[in-house]
Parts: sequence; structure tokens; C-alpha cells
Amino acid sequence: MWKQVSDWMYRISNSWVALFTLVIFLLFTALVLPGQASRAEDDTGEAGSPDMSFYYSADDLYRMAEAYGEEGRRAYVRARFTFDLVWPLVYMVFLATGISWIYQRTFTSGSPWQRANLAPLLGALFDYLENVSTSLVMTRYPSPTAVVDVLAAVVTMLKWIFVGGSFLLLMVGLAIGIWQWVKRRRRA
Repeated sequence: MWKQVSDWMYRISNSWVALFTLVIFLLFTALVLPGQASRAEDDTGEAGSPDMSFYYSADDLYRMAEAYGEEGRRAYVRARFTFDLVWPLVYMVFLATGISWIYQRTFTSGSPWQRANLAPLLGALFDYLENVSTSLVMTRYPSPTAVVDVLAAVVTMLKWIFVGGSFLLLMVGLAIGIWQWVKRRRRA
């Protein structure tokens, strides 16, 4: 199944699609993210956010829930099921098409690097799992949510590994592609 998904992304990732997803990503980052970050800070204060942490413990998550207060917790959950439904789609589509577009020009079709375009999908999947698990903890607070409170931290870490790794894969592919282009130009 993963191979079919990866291959499909290569088929649809032409120059126009890659450019369009880049523009959407840049517009979302410039126009939507700043307002959302400001709103989140207003709603939850300076207590931090599981979404922006690479690692936190279950105790840290409960401390955040306590610091947010009832209104802050409601706002946090609301943001997870409004803004944070769209944001993972935006970065996933940009990264998946960008990696696909670059890697189909940089690596041969049989290369294991061709499956790198799946990393953004895993990043978005873990982002959604993070949203569900942290929202469940926030909704049930002050009652503990055993297992989910620990899994929330794990999926958050995996999200950052795959999302950060996807940006790294994009940059590495771009650097290799530029290097190959320069080599071809020198030979010509």
C-alpha cells in the first residue's frame, strides 16, 4: 500500500502542483500561523504547549492543563479540531509534493530514497494522533487519562521527528539536485 501511495504522489507532483503547494504553504505560514499563535498564547498563557514541545512527560501535560484553566483547555481543544485539522494537511501536501518533485529528478526510480516522500504523511498522522490524545487529556482534566497521557508525548516526539525529517529531506534533495545540475552544466 505504501508503495502505491508513494508512486501516486510521484505521478501527481509536477512542477505546477509543487509550485501551487509551495505558495499555499507560504501564504498559510505568513497569514494564518501568526494569528493562531497569538490566539493560542492569549487563550493558554505562557504555560507552553504540547504541540510545540519535542518532549514532555505526562506530569508536564497535566501541569499545562492546570495552567490553562477551564477556558484555556476548551480553547486548546477547539484549536486542535479547527486550525490543527488544516495545518497538518497544508504542510503534508507541500512536503510530500516537494520531496516527490525534487527526488524524481535527483534519484533513480529504483532508489530507496524514492520512498522519502512518505515521511510527511507519517508526520501528519502523528500530528493528528497528538491532537486526539492531548485533547482527550485536556477534556478529561482533572481526571487522569492513563496510557493516553504517556502516548501523547510519544506521538508528539514522532511527529517532530517525521516533520523535521521531512524538511531535512527536502533540503538535502534540493542540495543534491543543485549539485547535480551544476556538474551537468560544467560538463556541457
